[in-house]
Amino acid sequence: MLGQVGPSEPLFAGPNQYPFICDTASSGLGQPLADNTAGTGTPVVSAADAAGDRPTARAFSKDCLAPTKAWYFYKPVGEKHFARWNGQSEEVDTVTINGARVPFIVRVEIGTINRFIYLIAAIKGAREFIDSPAADRWNRRLIYQFYGGVGIGHRQGRANVKAVLDDRRDQLAQGYAVVASTGTTSRNHFDIWLAEDTALRVKRQFVALYGEPAYTVGVGASGGAIQQYLLAQNRPGLIDAAIAQYSYPDMITQTIPVFDCELLEYYFDVTDRDNRTWRKAENRRWIEGFNASNRHESSGGLMRIQVASRVAFMMRGETVHDRKGETECVVGWRGLTPLVLNPRFAHFESHLARDVFQQVRWSYFEDLKRFFGTDARGYARIPWDNVGVQYGLRALQRKQIGPEQFLRLNASIGSWKSPADMQPERYWLIDGGESELRDFSPWSAHNMNMGRNRDHPAPRFAGGLEAIAAAYRSGQVFLGSIDIPVIDERLYLEAELDMHHTAASFSARARMIAAQGDAGNQAIWVSDKAYDPTPKAFTTIDQWLRAKHARPQLSWAEARPESASDRCFDARGRIMFKGDRVWDGDWNELPTGACMRVYPIYANSRMVAGDGIRGDRFKCALQSVSSALDRGVYKPVDMQPYKAQLEQIFPDGVCDYRQPDQGRPNDVMGGEVVR
Repeated sequence: MLGQVGPSEPLFAGPNQYPFICDTASSGLGQPLADNTAGTGTPVVSAADAAGDRPTARAFSKDCLAPTKAWYFYKPVGEKHFARWNGQSEEVDTVTINGARVPFIVRVEIGTINRFIYLIAAIKGAREFIDSPAADRWNRRLIYQFYGGVGIGHRQGRANVKAVLDDRRDQLAQGYAVVASTGTTSRNHFDIWLAEDTALRVKRQFVALYGEPAYTVGVGASGGAIQQYLLAQNRPGLIDAAIAQYSYPDMITQTIPVFDCELLEYYFDVTDRDNRTWRKAENRRWIEGFNASNRHESSGGLMRIQVASRVAFMMRGETVHDRKGETECVVGWRGLTPLVLNPRFAHFESHLARDVFQQVRWSYFEDLKRFFGTDARGYARIPWDNVGVQYGLRALQRKQIGPEQFLRLNASIGSWKSPADMQPERYWLIDGGESELRDFSPWSAHNMNMGRNRDHPAPRFAGGLEAIAAAYRSGQVFLGSIDIPVIDERLYLEAELDMHHTAASFSARARMIAAQGDAGNQAIWVSDKAYDPTPKAFTTIDQWLRAKHARPQLSWAEARPESASDRCFDARGRIMFKGDRVWDGDWNELPTGACMRVYPIYANSRMVAGDGIRGDRFKCALQSVSSALDRGVYKPVDMQPYKAQLEQIFPDGVCDYRQPDQGRPNDVMGGEVVR
């Protein structure tokens, strides 16, 4: 109830994590409740102390809890954004609910559940009071708004009420209710069990206030889309449908090609910098697979990084060559590898006392090491692996590079050091010293394993089989089997080299086909960036759910309305093409469909090395170099004269992507998550 504090201990997601950075004040809840006087957590200043010349905290909050509050927000006439309503007769816009025009006033409840800040928004009832909401204007449909980003835990996260209201303004006007939480915002953490634990309880709070919804539809972009795919897999019934925007199938398998990015960029920029081939960004696409453009111009932070890199080279007495354009690896993914992998780096270091920061190992894997387990040195096991990966294999087969360049690339590429051996990142700041700038490394090169010399190829990284099995079994990987309808939608941003590449939608589809035999419960919508099809997606999901409810014996594919077919939109929102074959292409080995011709997809480094679009293989099966040569893996190029060099570079053999995945346990092949 209002004034009470929500539960702080998870039901099944493990113990609370410390330190935990509070954001109640920036979310409108005021200071968190004091829970200790030992100096642990966020300082809580009393009113008396705050009035002094030098406010001193006598109490602290380690759990960031706050009493539940509620306010009314309204949409002013002629304005786009909501404002706080004071109960007076401001010029309030009106909407039509159940055939009647009613004031567009929304009750917003905000509080803490599982220490995260939750939000519930629903249109104001006809005769309700702030502490007893009425459901008479609610249309019985609930939206769970998920948000994205990449987080490694230890943060409560800021709740932005006006952003949620603005994002779902059209649906609120139709009578939908909306729930959200910073605990289901992946910029704060990527623990899918904690997200599930939190979402269940936030939904339970909503039901206690308004009653059971006819259905709950998820919506959210990037990490918000990942949560929908994984929660539909791991906890059937939590959401009944998904609108997955700018999707990836999951977080962890995206790291497989992304961790290759800086290794490859360092090779192009430094190791092989005298090779003029790599001074054109589009040539790097041959190896990286992701899109690249010679016409892309860097700006903002990227421009500062390039300037700092040039100065750092000069201070070391080295030359650096001009390059043309950019790659998705740089524009979209630079900085993600250290954030996810390096236990001695966190971008919010300034929010913590230095001694507190140094007590924590900061990484995605450390945050989830209760699943991944630990190595002999006590660090989280890592599932990422590049043993036997033949970088640039397709470029060799297409004769975009020659045998010598292929061998040099694979001998030099190396891998990442064990997390225990990683050092803090070397990101130069504008007020940094001269020595700091000299060591500046945007590629995190000091944390790479690179060969000692030409006679000793750079070592590869062997992922832990226990960690790989744990990733599958704990529900961190989308396995492809879900029993809800999904509209997977995105704006086409390949020209911007945006990290949200279109191929990710087809990775999810390929997994669904492998697990279910078809992907009849998924529609892929891609649009020009000038048009957002999300409002149509809500209408279509409603039609799809109604059709299934009317004839429950039908499969999702059989109940699928025509409006839920695959399609692509132009800048004015017109459907250019639609139907079952519009997205065919190389990914499913069929003639290119009409939408695929308009909005083509790109590959990634592992696909260039021979893997398929599913992207759920951490560690490949290996075959001997002799076997690869006999099978004609390198055709039409004759690599027989280079057999000895290949065996030196790949002493354990090369990837055989025909064989089953290594480390993938049999008990998850059918999609079952083991709790």
